Amino acid sequence: MFSFKITHQDKNSKARCARLSTPHGEVETPVFMPVATQAAVKTISPRELEECSAQIILSNAYHLYLRPGLEVIEDLGGLHNFMSWQKPILTDSGGYQVFSLAFLRKYKDEGVEFQSHIDGSKHFLTPEKVIQIQKTLGSDIIMPLDDCIEYPATHEMAKIALERTTRWAKLAKDEYKKLNLSQTQALFGIVQGSTYEDLRKQSAKELTDLDFFGYAVGGLSVGEPQDLMYEMFSVAMDSLPQQKPRYVMGVGMPEDIFEAIGSGVDMFDCVIPTRYGRNGSAFTSEGKLTVRNAEFKSDDKLLDPNCDCYTCKNFSRAYLRHLFNSSEMLGLRLVSLHNIYFFIKLTQDIRESIKEDRFSEFKDSFLNRFSQLSKV
Repeated sequence: MFSFKITHQDKNSKARCARLSTPHGEVETPVFMPVATQAAVKTISPRELEECSAQIILSNAYHLYLRPGLEVIEDLGGLHNFMSWQKPILTDSGGYQVFSLAFLRKYKDEGVEFQSHIDGSKHFLTPEKVIQIQKTLGSDIIMPLDDCIEYPATHEMAKIALERTTRWAKLAKDEYKKLNLSQTQALFGIVQGSTYEDLRKQSAKELTDLDFFGYAVGGLSVGEPQDLMYEMFSVAMDSLPQQKPRYVMGVGMPEDIFEAIGSGVDMFDCVIPTRYGRNGSAFTSEGKLTVRNAEFKSDDKLLDPNCDCYTCKNFSRAYLRHLFNSSEMLGLRLVSLHNIYFFIKLTQDIRESIKEDRFSEFKDSFLNRFSQLSKV
């Protein structure tokens, strides 16, 4: 039921197109995955996601385990039925969410103990339990528990986290095999190592030896300088198998997406489209703009004249500004919807540029225009 085939390699970069097959459909890569952390992309319905041509979305096992709970989702037929989304779903294990709890968690060799951010109840997640949780959810692509650390981190701290991540990856793979999930769910490994080249290479080597279906790169976009993040993209991609899907977690802005794809990344996700949308910031072909700004008070132009989304076909910038300044929820929905469409369309355009061996030219042209015209 699972396969991954590279369909075109750009002649002038490491960017590539591929086809990822899952039980719930095929995914053309590179692909942007909208984030549905709690089984919902904030303010956006599944029907609207389909209208935006979303191919695959991401949910979070940690959040769904805490609320509504596995019994509810299992009784209602699994995550796909629960949220009425019949295309592929990737679930993150929750390692990053546990990391973000700071003083409410404690790492041990066997797993991680934490307090719920909802009600303070105590829980203990093991690598095995995380696989069991995602089996119940029924997502197509699943992630093992990993140890994500903050930036900056010493080499020693990063090495300890890496070793723990590898140890947990082995336990996760054993549980995955024990539950016989290979026909229904694909398990990725997660490369750690902070911003240290030798550790990223070590992590990639150890995980490759375990032979996962695909590989993710975690522990980035946690405060490190952009150039270091990009360097780690490149190091990890050069250290991972070329014939397997590769996923950078939590990326990002348009310039980050181009850099990741140019390094050979196939999959990425980020909350930026809806987070920025809820604050009135829109990503457009004319740069990034903030619709709350006074300059748009009487602007009769569409949000993005070059966009075919529902928002841009129907509403002026003046109207969108009015909605935000009147605290009308429709405003944040419409801008979030546009941003989701923008990121998915951008990735579609990147795929076409790769197929035509003009990725580098398209990257330079887009980013030069986007950065010059942005109005933040």
